[in-house]
Amino acid sequence: MFSSIKIAEFDSPQVVVIAKFADSPVEPFIKKFEDAELISAASARTESSGELGNIVEAHPGREGGPVRIMVVGLGKKDKFKPADVRTAMAAVARRLGVTKDTRVLLNITGALDEVKANAEFAGRCAGEAFGLLGWDNKQFKGKKAKDEDKRVGLELAADKKSFRTGLDYGLKLAASTNFARTLSETPPNIATPQFMADQAKKLAKEFGLSCTVMDENVLDKEGMVGHVNVGKASENKPCMIRLAYTPASIKKGKTKPAVLIGKTVTYDTGGLSLKVNNGMVGMKRDKDGGCAVLAAMHAIASVIKPNRPVVAILCSAENSISDEAYRPDDILAFRNGVTVEITNTDAEGRLVLADGLIWACEKEDPAYIVDLATLTGGVVVALGSVFCGMFCEDDALRAKIQAAADSSVERVWRLPMHDDYRDIVKSPVADILNSNPNRKAHPVQGAAFLSYFVKPEVPWCHLDIAGVHESDADKGMFVKGPTGWGTRLLADLLAED
Repeated sequence: MFSSIKIAEFDSPQVVVIAKFADSPVEPFIKKFEDAELISAASARTESSGELGNIVEAHPGREGGPVRIMVVGLGKKDKFKPADVRTAMAAVARRLGVTKDTRVLLNITGALDEVKANAEFAGRCAGEAFGLLGWDNKQFKGKKAKDEDKRVGLELAADKKSFRTGLDYGLKLAASTNFARTLSETPPNIATPQFMADQAKKLAKEFGLSCTVMDENVLDKEGMVGHVNVGKASENKPCMIRLAYTPASIKKGKTKPAVLIGKTVTYDTGGLSLKVNNGMVGMKRDKDGGCAVLAAMHAIASVIKPNRPVVAILCSAENSISDEAYRPDDILAFRNGVTVEITNTDAEGRLVLADGLIWACEKEDPAYIVDLATLTGGVVVALGSVFCGMFCEDDALRAKIQAAADSSVERVWRLPMHDDYRDIVKSPVADILNSNPNRKAHPVQGAAFLSYFVKPEVPWCHLDIAGVHESDADKGMFVKGPTGWGTRLLADLLAED
């Protein structure tokens, strides 16, 4: 909606944004405004409900004054949550996308003070709303569409320093999230495993991170059989990408790292268990777990800068078809000694993630592991597009994930991980199988499979993002398409760790 967004200071805004509650008058905090009577009159109109995201406008028309004043609703006081600012500011941003005004003063803390809301956090929420709606989803359009691009640059000012501080933070988090969305949108003829490795290398160079890319030869030598087998049918060879952030204040080896693992299947045909009808459309997004992890490292290195080391592992392969493809009935012996019977080559993500989990447990000495993956259709059936499925049996880590979900509003819902579920993936000919045709507890099956590759003493959380990694409608902070889900949650997790 915007070609650029920046924070600025100016004496003559084109638009002033005021906030109000549905059950509270606007008059107490607009007395200082030259246009107070107009604002009051606009707020009294029948269409001014004060409901969350409701907007009415006043048009002062005086020389040197704003072109328009927007009064945006925050809902009822007793229902208000600071995160609601995202919804309200998304409505404002969408309106500005229509009006094409460029200089906007956000003067909403008068209403926020009524409920003692944290102005800095509210500013962060506003920054995220504007920043996420500023994402350019037309980067692959042709020249004509680009020439006709009507987006304008947006300058934002704020009425309070703490709100402005939060606004800057939110815009930066949104920029990291938009990095994930751009990677997700990149088509498979461009976004190969090597392309993802190149993105990690660029990020490492920009922010002083360390980056190692394990190609197919190293993967074979290291016994990374998940990557080798899933990726061997494609001319775009698999790789495992390790990206590490180490704070200057931490001596090497003194503090255990947080390890973030992302499923990065750049395209998924289903392999020999070929997807049917239109099931392949959109499979460029099977890399979205890895996109979110890579974008989280962008936020960690550029914005969060935690005092804990962070290691990201992207498990990247293309699941294709050829006479080299792995088959149903194959049995793979993983590095940690677990053998896996292949029953469905379309359950490939868990195989590459298994390698990443083994590596993390054996090589990284992790404080904890969090993996993100578009793993199962079953989680979409269970939770739709509202919640991510969370599997975590460690109380302390689960509490941290929940707190990060609450602040980012990237919602998680705990699903069970009882040991009895591990029996579902037992194989009669190997230790376990990669897919049970019995659909009982389908999302749990994926997590149960992965549990065989995590050492019991290592705190671990699996996030199945299959229902939340893309939006199927143009609403709120997102246009139809990828959401970058997990970027902000992981950033919040490390910010508080």
